[in-house]
Amino acid sequence: MIARTKKLALRALTGILFVSIVSAAILAGATSFILLFTAITALCINEFCTLISRTENITPNKVLCIVSGVYLILAFSAFCSKCSLAVVFIPYLLAIVWMLISELYSKSEHPIGNIAINMMSQMYIAIPLATAIVIAFTLTPEGHIEYNATLPFSIFIFLWSHDTGAYIVGSLCGHHKLFPRISPHKTWEGTIGGTFLAIVASQIIALVYPETMNKLLWGGLALVVVVFGTWGDLVESLIKRTLNVKDSGNVLPGHGGWLDRFDSSLLALPASAIYLCIIHINN
Repeated sequence: MIARTKKLALRALTGILFVSIVSAAILAGATSFILLFTAITALCINEFCTLISRTENITPNKVLCIVSGVYLILAFSAFCSKCSLAVVFIPYLLAIVWMLISELYSKSEHPIGNIAINMMSQMYIAIPLATAIVIAFTLTPEGHIEYNATLPFSIFIFLWSHDTGAYIVGSLCGHHKLFPRISPHKTWEGTIGGTFLAIVASQIIALVYPETMNKLLWGGLALVVVVFGTWGDLVESLIKRTLNVKDSGNVLPGHGGWLDRFDSSLLALPASAIYLCIIHINN
């Protein structure tokens, strides 16, 4: 009982510190926001490539994957803030081409596997995280581009609210498994409880930031985040189950690795970007 209490206390403390650091970096301004997502991209890609390297004969080019992902974040930052034209993406496209060409000279027994993982590091991690930059830099009514922390911060609030609600409700009364083949601990009751808490959070944010969106649109964003965040969590669970590992890493006591913390956002961020784009076009 004592050991379990200590474990829960450590998990709670780690969670509070994690949320505080991420929140502070998002709210502090554009520079800290860009640095945050640059670091997240590098750490997640490094962890992903390390996990895959455990698979026999698969050797992704970790350095190339990390450098490419970091460059993509910086390129999006420069382009979305109007500091650079679209030519800033040319080096990234060259890196993608090199991921294919390099396997001609690697003499690997499984070049297709290497190429697939190199590409997946970008499609699964770098590009989804780069959409956070698109969300954060908005066009003002005066025609200026400025950093706005409200939308990216709210997305993480919805993700954290859903995780908290799902954990509490699932622990108390979770009986019906959501996806037992992939994640045996997730339940429908927990998912519903987490969704409810995320919707409540969206309505509170709507009261604080009524100029951004109305209550209905804020609620719609929360639902998009919850649905795609849940799928993002399940996708990472599928990867871990395939590789026969419990956590993607052990850097965060009680929470696993970096991918374990940001898996939901890898689908929630691009889905949110599409939702917000549709709203913008229709309005």
